[in-house]
Amino acid sequence: MIRRFGDRTTFAVEIGEVQPSSLRVVDLWAAGKRLTTHDNTAYVPSIYHYMWSAAARVRRREIPPCPFPERSPEEIYRRLEADETEFRERHWFLSWSEIVDNVSRYAYLDENLVIVFAFRRVDHPYPEDAGRVFVARIPPDAFAAIVEQAADLMHVELAQQQTG
Repeated sequence: MIRRFGDRTTFAVEIGEVQPSSLRVVDLWAAGKRLTTHDNTAYVPSIYHYMWSAAARVRRREIPPCPFPERSPEEIYRRLEADETEFRERHWFLSWSEIVDNVSRYAYLDENLVIVFAFRRVDHPYPEDAGRVFVARIPPDAFAAIVEQAADLMHVELAQQQTG
């Protein structure tokens, strides 16, 4: 059974089947695209930590503001992707282990949390999208609630699995 938190058209986390050894199928969606196209098996203790950390940063509004307010989200993505300094690193987002290593993704705050991303590999389920930049906008507190709920489910189920 798959449990979905959020909406795939904006941002969603889907928790799937339990794997052996504290592993879990976790799919991330943003702007109607599944980000976890190459590897969606996560080690629950690690992904739980990454998810709670990201949710807390977003709730505290510790995501940087828009780096180039006069530019489109697509142009912002391209400028960040081309930058090789720590400036770009401040905008890295969703660094949740290898499940998202096929996607370059950045985030910034305007009135919403804005996630801009593109697939790195051309051999993914969306070959027509190679080189295309996607934009997801979601209220920061809604993002945090989605991520916290998904993380809590995995944490509770892992604890039950270990005690039962």
